[in-house]
Amino acid sequence: MNNLKQINPETSGHIRECLLELSSEAKELYLNNEVPVLDHIPTPLEFYRDWVAPNKPVIFCGAVKHWPAVRKWSIDYLRERVGSKNVSVAVTPNGYADAPNSGYFVMPEERTMTFSSFLDIMEAPSSQPGVFYVQKQNSNFTEEFSELLCDAAVDVPWFSEALGKAPDTVNFWMGDERAVTSMHKDHYENIYCVVAGHKDFILLPPTDAPWVPYANLPPATYKEVTPGNFEIQKAEGSDVPWICIDPIKPNLELYPQYKHASPVRCRVSAGDALYLPSLWFHHVQQSHGCLAVNFWYDMDYDIKYSYYTFLQNLTWQMKPS
Repeated sequence: MNNLKQINPETSGHIRECLLELSSEAKELYLNNEVPVLDHIPTPLEFYRDWVAPNKPVIFCGAVKHWPAVRKWSIDYLRERVGSKNVSVAVTPNGYADAPNSGYFVMPEERTMTFSSFLDIMEAPSSQPGVFYVQKQNSNFTEEFSELLCDAAVDVPWFSEALGKAPDTVNFWMGDERAVTSMHKDHYENIYCVVAGHKDFILLPPTDAPWVPYANLPPATYKEVTPGNFEIQKAEGSDVPWICIDPIKPNLELYPQYKHASPVRCRVSAGDALYLPSLWFHHVQQSHGCLAVNFWYDMDYDIKYSYYTFLQNLTWQMKPS
């Protein structure tokens, strides 16, 4: 990850003090102690000016409550509409897909099953070993669940107008309450719409990058070798740089720098939408059977991205403290 020459401890300490000041000023000048909640949809210009340009998250209460999906997507309805189709399902022993475990970056076992079989597991989670999650992030909503498009949307018009582009991917999410998305960041502008249940987010701004620890981990996948017995099997490929701290129970003895981070928590409920800006770190939990659709728009690789890359390079020169 680091192509710069290692610098001396004195300079490293000075960089650390500057980064602490940056984090402090960001919190004082423009970041919020909690994610704001708006009860209306702004105009595209207002949205871009107030939220996209300053790179700040916001919840739009009731943003998608008009979607038929909010009232129609029951288990019975989903089974009737999509039950016979084969869909991609991520399976893990512990609910953590794409996450560090035992010194590896472990990806889920990908299974193909009828959506009806998946819904059976949602209704009786103990009927099958493992944690099952529909989370394929390849525009699976338009590719695998096209029968449901009429109940939701293929984009968010005011969001698309503000960004001046269409979404790159539209993803459908449904899963077990034990399914957790480990902390990471994306190079996308994300509008995350909850249809049923709720999602709980832990968010950290890009200016907290110096306090978020990474490790380079060899890739691996889970494989159920016998019923209920999952093994971690090493996969081909280069090491994966991934965040190695759990923000639910952060180990400050191992990662003392995280004490300087300023996590913000929020809940996104049915009918609401979260604007999750590009480069924000996020960790996600959910209620059982939560249904959601999110829209990813490729970020602009502008001065904001250049500043973030510069910040990362400085971070890699700094001694943890």
